Amino acid sequence: MDDMMPVMRRATEQTANLVRGVRDEQLGLPTPCEKFDVKDLISHIEWVAEMFESLARKGPRTVQGPYAGDFPERAERMLAAWSKPEAWEGTSDMGLPMATLPELWLVDMVVHGWDLATATGQEYEPDAEAVARAKRFSDQMVEMGRQRGAFGPPVAVPDDAPPFARLLGLIGRDPAWTP
Repeated sequence: MDDMMPVMRRATEQTANLVRGVRDEQLGLPTPCEKFDVKDLISHIEWVAEMFESLARKGPRTVQGPYAGDFPERAERMLAAWSKPEAWEGTSDMGLPMATLPELWLVDMVVHGWDLATATGQEYEPDAEAVARAKRFSDQMVEMGRQRGAFGPPVAVPDDAPPFARLLGLIGRDPAWTP
């Protein structure tokens, strides 16, 4: 927990800043995450923040509601919930150790941050430690992620590509995607 919270916070704050940078006229733009336009992507991460907050408090999974435009606030509540040691204890209703769930969050923040930045023309340089952790976790969970629909088919990237490009390719994103 102690070494993960700073990484979670940095990745979350970076994505929250990207959300704050989205203009209303950009909400309908396509993203590299094929099933989402910008508005749907923000709605998705709003729900993920709400769900992860509930899981940290040992509450039920939540259902996704409509776009609310409050991701930064939800993300802060989620981080506050995970800052408590008891959030990391036990097993989730997904069958994963609670201590594993923040890794899922990190993958979402790093990758969906890129999705959002790429779709809206914002600068994005993910935290190197967050990328390394997300890649390590995704390497282990990629098949389960594909089975559950969270990851797409792999996209080929050169072996000497930067770690972030390799992460994107691993989970089904084309690092060369443009709107």
